[in-house]
Amino acid sequence: MSELRDAVADGARRRMAQASAIATICKIMEPLDVAPASVVKSTGIFVLDRNLGGGLPSGSVVYLSGDPESMSEIFLHQFTQTRKTYYVTTGRRPTYVAQNIRSMGYNISKITFIDIYSEYYLTAHGELVDNTGNEYVDNQIIDFMIYNLQNIETEEEFDGANILFDTFSFFLNLNVNVGQIKKLMNVIYETTKELDGMTYLYGLKNTHDPELENEIINACDVVFDIELIRNSDEIVSRLSIPKIRGMAPITDMLKFKISDGIQIDTSTDIA
Repeated sequence: MSELRDAVADGARRRMAQASAIATICKIMEPLDVAPASVVKSTGIFVLDRNLGGGLPSGSVVYLSGDPESMSEIFLHQFTQTRKTYYVTTGRRPTYVAQNIRSMGYNISKITFIDIYSEYYLTAHGELVDNTGNEYVDNQIIDFMIYNLQNIETEEEFDGANILFDTFSFFLNLNVNVGQIKKLMNVIYETTKELDGMTYLYGLKNTHDPELENEIINACDVVFDIELIRNSDEIVSRLSIPKIRGMAPITDMLKFKISDGIQIDTSTDIA
């Protein structure tokens, strides 16, 4: 773990050394160097892209707030089909996630898994261990995630890759100082902008501190809100996108079903 801390610290020092001029009082500042951003990037969901004018603004960090019963992770699975993807697994082994993605008919050849689950819940010998609430281990897993993000930024160099967190709720529920979560969020945001990519943070509704979640939502560029409605004769899944920095949000509620991926209902009836 000491080597990991040293690597993270070295990465932070390199980022500071390479940064452009920073604003201070009474000085004219130079603009920061950023990746050349394309206009939009496809979500991989045709009807949604059409409603968005082609996709979401490139370089966006997206918070996907989903009802746990709505199978919201299928959105993540479909997002993997658009470009190279780093898929962060926190609740299951990557093998099982890959099986589910393949079962939906998707190709996994562009996916690189980052196995937070095994790093946190398994020993070196593959035995399950309960680290829940262990402040030391929780801080180390955040450092491990930051280390991986820095490696992605070094490897990709403006390649525009996806980074998917399944789930980000895992990090929000760690027993760490809130400053650690904010540090992780800052690295996620900076990495996404530097790569001109797309990052999706999947958060489970009603499972973590609402004040902390609101801070994450405020930092994100886009918010997907997915809910499950139980009517007398059917269960309806609905999507809204109330926040999109850089373009007008989608104000309509969009019904969808899971069949061959995400199928958006183009009718206007959302009852």
